[in-house]
Amino acid sequence: MIEKGTIAPCFVRAAVQGMVDQGLDPDPLLRKAGIDPDAVRSGTSRIPPSAYSAMLKLVAQVLDDELFGQDSRRMKVGSFAMLCRLVIHAPTLEKALTLICRFFGLVLDDVVITLARGAGAGRGERLARLEFATPFAGRPRHVFGIEALLTFIHGLACWLVRRRIAIVQADFSYPMPEYASEYTVLYSSRVRFQQPVTALAFDATLLALPVRQSERTLKTFLAEAPENMLVKYKNITSEAGRVRRVLRRLPPTDWPKFEDIAAHLGVPASTLRRHLHRDGTSYQQIKDDLRHHLALLWLAEGSRGVADVAADLGFAEPSAFHRAFRKWTGSRPGVYRRQGRGVEP
Repeated sequence: MIEKGTIAPCFVRAAVQGMVDQGLDPDPLLRKAGIDPDAVRSGTSRIPPSAYSAMLKLVAQVLDDELFGQDSRRMKVGSFAMLCRLVIHAPTLEKALTLICRFFGLVLDDVVITLARGAGAGRGERLARLEFATPFAGRPRHVFGIEALLTFIHGLACWLVRRRIAIVQADFSYPMPEYASEYTVLYSSRVRFQQPVTALAFDATLLALPVRQSERTLKTFLAEAPENMLVKYKNITSEAGRVRRVLRRLPPTDWPKFEDIAAHLGVPASTLRRHLHRDGTSYQQIKDDLRHHLALLWLAEGSRGVADVAADLGFAEPSAFHRAFRKWTGSRPGVYRRQGRGVEP
């Protein structure tokens, strides 16, 4: 799932794996959802979010499992709606997330979700973390189940407070997957693998935000789920989205100074800085995000050497690019390119 609104085929294959494990043929279901099974197997095309959402609903109905066979215990159809009806009455985001953690603790066996703050958040009192612990050593048996929970809980939280909750840091307890470039848009520009626990970190002050939904708005939310949780809170019309669109049209070596892009957008620099902060980002962070994503794509293509990628991204020295890439992924760019990791933009 990337910002232009399409789904990578790897997520489709993972979503139907629960059916395959039970000896069921997913191809008729994929066709019913408007997805070409051959294109999914070959990985030649990305999937519209509407078709992906329809497929998830069908898989859940076939398996009677809203986590698609990814846990030892079924999460029966209707469980998510019941959770939503519970949390809309919470007074704050913190209370809602606490209820969400308790709910999944009751209905699932293979993952324990906790809300952590303070020293456990990594940056004192500034950050809070949703932590997802599993009993599996190394790579979890069903990575897609963890990723689905991350996406759904984050989407639900954004909807509850009617604003995008920026993920400051995303940690994963398993090795970097082949589709690692998807993570920079799905979760955060700061992604680390092979960490002690899978976790999403965000500004702890957001926990005090009031829940702003009701039984009336819930009906529409559930009717549009899960598609609304996949794409709704990307804020592509925000100031951050406008900045990204300008930068994407230019090579990184030609990216303007902050004052110049503010003038291009017709916004005072101080106002643009304040709006970016409200969106949970900054001009430097947006540039780093785009450089990170372009680095993964260009290294995966294999047509440029590491030094060429560094220069094309605007790094003065290859060593600076190496340091940045290790900070982004925990891996060296040469190793990443040799392993052929990445996905199409």
